[in-house]
Amino acid sequence: MKLSLKSVAIILTGLALVSSCKSKKPSSVKIGKGSTATGIAYNKKGGFQVDKTFKGQPTGPNLVFVEGGRFTMGALEEDVINSRDNLERTVSVQSFYMDETEIGNVHYLEYLNAIQKDSSQEFYESALPDTLVWKNELAFNDSYVEQYLRYPGFRMYPVVGVSWTQASDYCNWRTAAVNNDIAMKSQKSKKVSKKSPKTKGKAETKTPTPAFAAGQRLQIESGKVLPAYRLPTEAEWEYAAKAMIGTQYEDENQTNQRIYPWDGPNMRAARGKKKGTMLANFKRGRGDYAGIAGKSNDGAIITNEIYSYPANDFGLYQMAGNVNEWVYDLYRPLSYEDFNDLNPIRRSDYLDKEKSYDKKNDNSLIDNKSRVYKGGSWADVAYWLAPGTRRFIDQDSATSTIGFRCAMIRAGTNK
Repeated sequence: MKLSLKSVAIILTGLALVSSCKSKKPSSVKIGKGSTATGIAYNKKGGFQVDKTFKGQPTGPNLVFVEGGRFTMGALEEDVINSRDNLERTVSVQSFYMDETEIGNVHYLEYLNAIQKDSSQEFYESALPDTLVWKNELAFNDSYVEQYLRYPGFRMYPVVGVSWTQASDYCNWRTAAVNNDIAMKSQKSKKVSKKSPKTKGKAETKTPTPAFAAGQRLQIESGKVLPAYRLPTEAEWEYAAKAMIGTQYEDENQTNQRIYPWDGPNMRAARGKKKGTMLANFKRGRGDYAGIAGKSNDGAIITNEIYSYPANDFGLYQMAGNVNEWVYDLYRPLSYEDFNDLNPIRRSDYLDKEKSYDKKNDNSLIDNKSRVYKGGSWADVAYWLAPGTRRFIDQDSATSTIGFRCAMIRAGTNK
């Protein structure tokens, strides 16, 4: 039976009306007028208050969204030192945010400036990077000792000489600083009508006193408070570095695995205008940190600016090379056997006790202050640039090859 154009139009109009009449289900962002559990309206006087202006978690400064998922965690490179401490296994990671760059000198100086004003002298001194990490009796690095942290020419270079403990303290300060700034900006100015000879009857603008004390966060229910900045877990860091999202096609298929944060087994761009150029800052071989003058391959003898080199498929810069990066995890060589397969982390010696390693009798270097760092640095050969490789050092130690970046949970939706 053939239908006229007029009949088709009537049917389509009817379907549109029916679909538009369907009630929309409430979500965390569009909560609705009242409780679906009790039928009681929200925000009545004396009743349950729900902020209906919430539009989803805001993205904090310098953060990039990393959609969570399943990936093969572990070393894909040949285990040349036979550590066998990161064997392959499948895990899933919740969506999170990560700094698109390493924390730079200028960012850390901002922190030092803030805590010098409102913290004790003792804490300020404990937060100072160890600039002597550059000192070497058999190398002339004296200028880095004096200049690297504070000279303006190094502003956007990654901060180094920072211990795991100092990096964690920075994360805590940054959480308070960012949320305090958000709270300040959320205070709306009020216009108060006041006639006076100076204003001639015009409304006088008056900024109200903030409804919070200095350093105090807004209520979490406001939706304007960011979760804590923190060091990423080892699983988060490795997942973000591999960026397997760039290898997907069609459904959940992937074209290839990744040894490095880019495709292929090589350290150079395989195509495009920059074909043949280095993709990271690393040590090419004994005594070769950058190549020759006039055609310096990676462009840096030591570290380089934090936005150098192409970002990976999550939009993260220098997840290989430049500086190694601290992660949250306590180091254990057999963590891969104990990890939960959802959001894995080792935060204590649970199931793998410190006493088993006998550090007191010099039979091991491992204890409950051993923290993982990953990513490779300007002074490392290409092997250590693979995200699956891992090393450890005492959490109170610092070197010229280790920096850090922060992460944050994605509260709510995965996308």
